Amino acid sequence: MINDFLKLVDINLLVTIGRYALIILPIVLPIVLLVKFWNIRYKWLTLKYVEAQKSCLLEIRLPKDIARSPAAMEIFFSYLAQGGAGNWGEAFLDGVTRPWFSCEIVSTGGIVRFFIWSSQAKYRNLIEAQLYAQYPNLEIFEAEDYTKDFYYDSEKLSMAGVQYTLTKADPFPIKTYIDYGLEGGGGDESSIDPITPVIEYLGSLKKGENAWIQILFQKNEEEGVFHGKWTKPKTLKDKIKAEIKKIKDASTPKGGDSKAPSPSKGDLEAIAAIERSAGKTSFDCMIRSLYVAEKSAFTPTNIGGLIGGLKQFSSNTLNGFKPQITASVSNLKKDLSRVFTFMKKGMDEEIDGIKKDLFYAYKLRSYFQGPYKNYGGKPFVLTTEELATIFHFPSRMVAQTPTLQRVGSKKSEAPSNLPI
Repeated sequence: MINDFLKLVDINLLVTIGRYALIILPIVLPIVLLVKFWNIRYKWLTLKYVEAQKSCLLEIRLPKDIARSPAAMEIFFSYLAQGGAGNWGEAFLDGVTRPWFSCEIVSTGGIVRFFIWSSQAKYRNLIEAQLYAQYPNLEIFEAEDYTKDFYYDSEKLSMAGVQYTLTKADPFPIKTYIDYGLEGGGGDESSIDPITPVIEYLGSLKKGENAWIQILFQKNEEEGVFHGKWTKPKTLKDKIKAEIKKIKDASTPKGGDSKAPSPSKGDLEAIAAIERSAGKTSFDCMIRSLYVAEKSAFTPTNIGGLIGGLKQFSSNTLNGFKPQITASVSNLKKDLSRVFTFMKKGMDEEIDGIKKDLFYAYKLRSYFQGPYKNYGGKPFVLTTEELATIFHFPSRMVAQTPTLQRVGSKKSEAPSNLPI
């Protein structure tokens, strides 16, 4: 059979192809190696730069009463839209990259605390100044990392984790505080604050249980060579224009003489929501949550509260959150492992690997840079309005969780007649 095949092949053609390959190889191979070297060097420079900047973790202690709406946090987030390299030298000699931040809500045995982490300690003053500008009665202090004493050990601790993504494309916004009617303050008893279920869940945990929620974000901007990209992806504004066009095209009458789009009421509301997002500052984001407990304190039902903690931000007609990665495997694998018992060991090892990756990715606040860069997939985009919805400081009237850490007394200015 092989001999018959060789007879059909034109030997002269093979010789010609071989000659061209020998001519092209010395040209293509150096280019491929150069690109590889360029990418490796760029990653090394940025990691070296990030390490040199140091990081800082700030704990925010809330006052007893907060009358400000989540719009105050939206103003705060707008100041964290910090860019990276501004010229070729900064990018390829210094490794300058965009800073990233992490807003975290943490429960340690039911004690609920708020943290803000920065990949660059130099932004501490900016964070404190802007928080005090919006919430003068806060207390802010540098904190020791609450994950410091935790290490992944499946024999001593039980763990569940989830990393989220959006249910639709980036231009579609989630259900925000404006949709909940909180733009005016939301301090009365009839107010519904979407962050309340999260805090209530965290406050319900018992001694030995820990739940951590992490919202990582950095400025969304048009990426190019300065960001180690050889091609420029579509910006959020480009995506917004494309989605609006898609909605209008889908609602255009197919027959008749009329060519004008006639969107339905739902389509018009979607277009209005998308256009509102277009005017906001946007961020590349990733959200992950972990439930870590001592073996004796582990409560399986609390895993559902962790995974479903972002449901109240979802909209049936716009966008929402869904699990992208969970510390589990498919139902098919589970069913097969019950029939073929030899598969169970491999399945357990796979689950253990996912848990370990989620744990250390969380602990290192790693996603935009190594070692867990883009772990699980590309980041999604949220605006300042959406970020302020999922991370803001609730009023005492709305969130009455007794274990939510607050400032013991109200701050006031010193009397003007004190002797100097």
